[in-house]
Amino acid sequence: MINTERDFHMVGGEGEISYARNSRVQNKAMMETKSILDKVTQEVYTGLLPRNMVIADLGCSSGPNTLRFVSEVINIITKCQNKLGQIDLMDLQFFLNDLPGNDFNHLFRTLETFKKANETNHEGEIVPAYYICGVPGSYYTRLFPQQTIHLFHSSISLHWLSQVPEELNGRKKVYLNEENIYITKTTPQSVVKLFQEQFYKDFSLFLTLRHEELVLGGQMVLTFCGRKDEDARSGSELNNLFGLLAQSLQSLVAEGLVEKENLESFNLPLYGPSVGEVDEIVKNVNLFEMDHINLFECNWDPYDDSQGDIVHDSALSGMNVAKCIRAALQPLIASYFGEDILNALFEEYAHRVAKHLEKEKGKFAFIVVSLKKRSYIKIGS
Repeated sequence: MINTERDFHMVGGEGEISYARNSRVQNKAMMETKSILDKVTQEVYTGLLPRNMVIADLGCSSGPNTLRFVSEVINIITKCQNKLGQIDLMDLQFFLNDLPGNDFNHLFRTLETFKKANETNHEGEIVPAYYICGVPGSYYTRLFPQQTIHLFHSSISLHWLSQVPEELNGRKKVYLNEENIYITKTTPQSVVKLFQEQFYKDFSLFLTLRHEELVLGGQMVLTFCGRKDEDARSGSELNNLFGLLAQSLQSLVAEGLVEKENLESFNLPLYGPSVGEVDEIVKNVNLFEMDHINLFECNWDPYDDSQGDIVHDSALSGMNVAKCIRAALQPLIASYFGEDILNALFEEYAHRVAKHLEKEKGKFAFIVVSLKKRSYIKIGS
C-alpha cells in the first residue's frame, strides 16, 4: 500500500534525472500564469498594505521554479512600492511547503546564490526585506495559525491526492482497476467515481483549511493538471501519459521483472479534474469568490516549444518526456516495485511515448484558478 507522505516526493539533487533538471514543463506553466500571479499579488498588497506580508508556496518541490516564484513576488512588491511612492520598508515572509521527503537541503543550498542574484537584479532599488523558511507537511492538514497568510500559491501540485482511494488497495486480493494505474478508456465507471470522490474530498478539505489560514482579503493562485473533456475516461491528457506507463509495467510483467499482482495493486494517487469539476467544488465549499479560471495546454516534451501538431523527433521527445515523468515518479515507483526495474521501465516508457508521438502530439492540460477569501458565507450559492 502506498503511503503518500512517506513515499511520494520528486527526485532530489541535481543529477540527470533530478527534478531540478527536469522541471521545464512546470516552468512553462509558471510563465503562462505569471500575469495572474502579478494581478493577485498587487491586489493583495495594495488592498491590505501589510507591514509584514506572508506568502506560502504549497507543494514547492526543490527545483529552480520555487525560487523563481519568490523572485517574482519580490519584483511585484518592489514595483508596487515604487509606484505608490512608499518609503516605509516592509518585510516579506515566504513559507515553502512540501512533504517531508522533499529535498529541502538542496533548496536551501541555493539560497545564497539566489540572494546575490536578487541583489544584482535590484541594484539601486529599495527592496523589501525577505525571509524564507521551509514547512514540511501535507497541505491536506493545517499548516499555519488562523488568519496569518496573505497569499497562497501552488503550482502543478494539487492534482496529487492525499492517498489512493481506499477501495483500490485490494480487498481479498480483488483489484478493481486491474493492470491500469490511473484512468483509461477501459477503467470501470465505479473506479472512475472513486478517483473523483477522493479528489472532491481532498480539494474541499484543502479549500477549507486555507480559508482558515488566510487573512481577510487574502487570495490564492492555484495551478494543477486537469483535462479538457468533462468525461474522465475520454480525457486524453493524463490518461494517455500514464496509460503508456502502465503498458510499460505490463511489459515488465511479461518479462518476469514485475509480479502481476504488484501491478494490479498499484494505482497512482492523482486525479486530473475538468474545469467544471473545479468550479463545482469551489461553489459547493462556498468559502471563496472565484476571480479567474482558465485551462491552457503545454506539450508533453518540455523542450518542444512549437505550436503545431507535428513532433519532429519522436525518439528524442520520448526520452525527454520519460525523464520528466521519472523525476516525478521514481521514488514512488521504487518504493513499490524496487529500484532494480527503474532503468528498464523508463527505457520501455520512452520507446512507447515515442511511438505514441508519431501518431499524435501529447499535451498537458493545466487549470489555473485565482480565489479570494470570503468574509461571509453566501447563502443560496
